[in-house]
Amino acid sequence: MADFLTGMRISSSGMTAQRMRMNTIASNIANINTTQTPEGGPYRRKDVVFESMPDAKNFSEMISGTDSKENMQRVQVSDILSDRKAPLLKYEPDHPDANPEGYVAYPNINLMEEMTNMIQSSRSYEANVTALQASKDMAMSALEIGR
Repeated sequence: MADFLTGMRISSSGMTAQRMRMNTIASNIANINTTQTPEGGPYRRKDVVFESMPDAKNFSEMISGTDSKENMQRVQVSDILSDRKAPLLKYEPDHPDANPEGYVAYPNINLMEEMTNMIQSSRSYEANVTALQASKDMAMSALEIGR
């Protein structure tokens, strides 16, 4: 039963990480035309960084760090980075955010790239759902053997 639970934990960590990635991509798409942010300047595209983690079974293993690098069985979002690319400048002298030369700084976000990333993230999420369901079905079949 422990191996079934490990498989379920791995799949659920992947689902959690992909959900965070999808939320970040949705934020990028929603802010594709945001020219002013509270930090100043146009919105900066964000991207998540994944990190593999050992699947610690209990609190003492987490504290002692006894798991080796070969036991990487979980994924998590370790950081959300802001893109440092220069903004796109468009000549719109009537825009309220135009600079003295008449250019407006827009986020450097490619909608097609974001949609491609969203599809990739969605498919990764679906693959984890399928793996989780397979683990659940195997555990249920194992329980049926004892009847």
